Amino acid sequence: MSLRALVVDDEQPARARLTALLRELGQVEVVGEARNAAEALQRIDELDPDLLYLDVRMPGMSGLELAQHLGSLDEPPAIIFTTAHDEHAMEAFEAEAVGYLLKPVRKEKLAAATERAQRLTLRQLDSVAGQTPRTHLSVRLRDGIKLLRLEDVIRLVAEQKYTTVHHTGGEDLIDDSLRTLEAEFGERFLRIHRSALVNRSFIEAVERTADGHHLIRLRGVSEPMQVSRRLVTELKTRL
Repeated sequence: MSLRALVVDDEQPARARLTALLRELGQVEVVGEARNAAEALQRIDELDPDLLYLDVRMPGMSGLELAQHLGSLDEPPAIIFTTAHDEHAMEAFEAEAVGYLLKPVRKEKLAAATERAQRLTLRQLDSVAGQTPRTHLSVRLRDGIKLLRLEDVIRLVAEQKYTTVHHTGGEDLIDDSLRTLEAEFGERFLRIHRSALVNRSFIEAVERTADGHHLIRLRGVSEPMQVSRRLVTELKTRL
């Protein structure tokens, strides 16, 4: 039985050319196409492909970031990246032995990459995708992945083994630790105490109470949050 493949590229001519080449080669069954990362996630959930031909540069979320989110699945599809001119990505692909194709894709190169296609390890995904900062957080669901835009996240609160993401659409749990999230998104999120980070774009006010404590008010949150005494000076400096 041939592998089931999904072609992901924001340019229709590129999708059409790659799909035609794959059908001509007959190594895989092309079960669908997607124009961007969000559409790709939907197609992956619907079609359960074995293999992705994934464009590196797409508007919104890049193919590299999408690959990083896919790494949280129990059985992520194998990935062959396609790229026109991303030299740094090519170096990382070569170092990690990850499949990639230069555009315009040549038939013989496509055949060889498809023959070698295999599921990527988490280390490979982190190494390659980690070159570009994430624009979303991924929430692991029973039947797939839900993506949350960073600009919609109000605050991040540590609760036992998980982190609760409070966002404009509600709440979700993620596995990322606050320490990891602060290291990655420290320019956007500010720590106000050991168990909470807040999105600086949602801060409306910092107030001092009569007993000397400081409270922070966030847009969309009814109750203010208390700021740790040891973090007040740093918070004021960064604001």
